[in-house]
Amino acid sequence: MKPYGNQFFLKKKVSYEGKKNSEKIYILNIKFIHQIFDTINISLLVLISTLFFLSFDSQRKWSNIYKTLSQTRSINNNLIDYISKFEEFYISELESLNIYRKTKPQDLIYLDKLAEKKESLFKKNLDIFIEGFHDSKYQRGY
Repeated sequence: MKPYGNQFFLKKKVSYEGKKNSEKIYILNIKFIHQIFDTINISLLVLISTLFFLSFDSQRKWSNIYKTLSQTRSINNNLIDYISKFEEFYISELESLNIYRKTKPQDLIYLDKLAEKKESLFKKNLDIFIEGFHDSKYQRGY
């Protein structure tokens, strides 16, 4: 072999042990990269599941708040109805005060008390029975 400058034209022979060490390093690098990706994937899954449960819990809380708000709104609507009816009654009472005048003793009319007529129960039932015969309510035979 003739050297041409500082270079040799022939390739160096790589020993089998050197190849074996480089393959081990390559396999270790791949395993390390896979572990990194696995860790990232697991952490993303944990993050997604945590956020899912947090959002589910916040949705449940919002649903409860909305239900309470809708009940409060219906109560307020009922109160507004009651208040408006009360105001209407109050205004009509105030207006009626101006229509009616206060009475004086001269405006009153006194009536004599009529004596109540008392009728016996026997006579009343007998009259009903006799009227039934006259109206053919009670008949004999065919």
